[in-house]
Amino acid sequence: MNLKLRFALLFTSFVAGILLIACTSIYFLYASYREEDYYSRVELEGEDLYEIYQSIAKKSESIQQNDVLEVHRIALINEHLFVLDSNLSVVFSLGNNSAIDVPKINYEKVKEDGKLQVTDSAQNQIVAVYKPEQNQYLVTEAFDMVGLKKVKTMSFILSGVFAGSLLLTAVISFLFVRQAIKPIVELSDQMQRTNVFNLSERITVKPAKDEINAIAKNFNAMLERIRTGFEYRKSFVQHSSHELRTPLAVMLSQTEAALNNVNDVEGFRKVLLSLKEDQQQLIELTNALLEISQNEQLEFVENWPLFRVDELLYDTAAYFNKSFPDGKIDISYDTLPNDDEELIVKGNESLLRAAFVNLIKNAYLYSEDKAVQIIIQTGNQQLSIIFQNKGKQLKSEEVEKMFLPFFRGANAGTKKGFGLGLAIIDRIIQIHKGRLRYHAKGENLNQFQVEFPIGSQA
Repeated sequence: MNLKLRFALLFTSFVAGILLIACTSIYFLYASYREEDYYSRVELEGEDLYEIYQSIAKKSESIQQNDVLEVHRIALINEHLFVLDSNLSVVFSLGNNSAIDVPKINYEKVKEDGKLQVTDSAQNQIVAVYKPEQNQYLVTEAFDMVGLKKVKTMSFILSGVFAGSLLLTAVISFLFVRQAIKPIVELSDQMQRTNVFNLSERITVKPAKDEINAIAKNFNAMLERIRTGFEYRKSFVQHSSHELRTPLAVMLSQTEAALNNVNDVEGFRKVLLSLKEDQQQLIELTNALLEISQNEQLEFVENWPLFRVDELLYDTAAYFNKSFPDGKIDISYDTLPNDDEELIVKGNESLLRAAFVNLIKNAYLYSEDKAVQIIIQTGNQQLSIIFQNKGKQLKSEEVEKMFLPFFRGANAGTKKGFGLGLAIIDRIIQIHKGRLRYHAKGENLNQFQVEFPIGSQA
């Protein structure tokens, strides 16, 4: 059973239950009202006839039906009246059939309660009243033919209303549900159609603020993320293939040239040294690609330890100077922190060390004087680290692409590299819930600013 039919049946079932309760309540309330109303009429009719009987009895000991009927005619259908003495003997009776039997009821209960209302098997309503002053029982019965016909007619009307309303509800609910879940159907169709060639196709989102449109909006956002990721992967594979093809082609050409030429030992040595350089470049590229791939799978881990960032920066600077002894690295505080906690972050120390090494290396390689200034800023529940150098600045259009893999700015010149460093750094910073930004200050000042939430806020 599909969702549309299920919702329609469920809604129709709820309405059917409500209609059934309403129609049943109306029927029984009306039937109860009719019964009580007719009991009142029977009782009133009996009281009127009994008063006439009493007034005639005071004047004459022998009372006939016609004596009473001359004063008050019988007003109810199958109306009968009986006056019984204390021994339950009939003192007087009135009705179209005088030979009718006296109703068999509990007269002790009538005497105890003063009045009793019952309905016999023939639907005759009986009202028995005890008259303590006369020590007599007044029993009046009649048949409510009109009222019972009305009850029967009402049952037919309510049954028709129930059936018609149920049918109308079923049709309306089916149409309503079909319209209501139309975005879900479109979502299902879109899911079925979605492939690598139409990731830009979107579901129409209406201005109404409901759950269905929220699902459609979230699905569109998911498609956009998938499209972005797919485009990133596609670009990454293309660039990776290109970057890997270049050193391999160079190595192959050098090998072929060495095989085709007769070289001395020194000539072969130069070829091997060139091949070694290309191999090292290939290994670096492969390691960078593997690092990007591994970092893509990493996420922030809540149980990562807390550590001081300034201590990590000093260790990183010392480690960097071992490979680049001519590098001049200066670490300073913009403002001294009021509490050591402002210098503490939660994270993976090895990953952040790799990110800081790359930032220092970039600043060193692209600086005019091989000097790198690191400034630590604290405040506003975050920790900022600025890596600053003097050198050629990036253009605005280059800044937008600087974190894309394999992108290299115009300031790279002849410097070796693959354009993967900033992509790796940016991913590591993102894993730590941080942000990496570039600022061009003045004419030749470059700043890479890393912002982290402090340890207690991570």
